[in-house]
Amino acid sequence: MTLLRTCAVLAALVASGAAFADTDCTDPIAQWKPHETLRQEVEQRGWAVQRIKVDDGCYQVRATDRKGNKVKAKFSPASLKIRSLQVEFGPDADASDYIPPVQQDTHIRGDGRMRKGNTP
Repeated sequence: MTLLRTCAVLAALVASGAAFADTDCTDPIAQWKPHETLRQEVEQRGWAVQRIKVDDGCYQVRATDRKGNKVKAKFSPASLKIRSLQVEFGPDADASDYIPPVQQDTHIRGDGRMRKGNTP
């Protein structure tokens, strides 16, 4: 179960564009979007929001997803992009909402044969 949580967190960071060493947000307050806008966005993802608060300059959301898993996420208040994500999966959980499908590159080598992997 710990491996499943770790995979979900890593996938979320990759999907968000970058893994940040520091999850504090530094957006100017004048650029912050209303937390109600964030609430609407995460509810469209199927999350039932329990709480939204400000933590380390970020919006922090506690919710449950449509499969009943507990979710804790931090969002940049100006862009509403996700900064960090923690999911506590239930015993019969399916992590398919959090782990993108694996795509394998196929390359054609100089001799006309196909080779799988990241290098031709």
